[in-house]
Amino acid sequence: MTESASPYISQPRITVLGVQPCESPFRIVEIDGEMVGEARAVTDVLETAALHGIVVHDLDDPDVVRWVGGDRYTWKPRYRSRHR
Repeated sequence: MTESASPYISQPRITVLGVQPCESPFRIVEIDGEMVGEARAVTDVLETAALHGIVVHDLDDPDVVRWVGGDRYTWKPRYRSRHR
């Protein structure tokens, strides 16, 4: 008999995507897999969540918010230096 182990992978309702490099950088906010807005600061993420009936108590809880391309302190694009 073969047993398959399935590790727990959290699927938070809120996903904050990486910083969009433009004149006024922002991050796209998704709730339940749908794009619902833009955030230019962590307060925008909290306001967007509240508008969708989600109360966030801990922004560092991976079961609540998934941060892609940085954490809650990342609001400027990361530029990579090109070394040859």
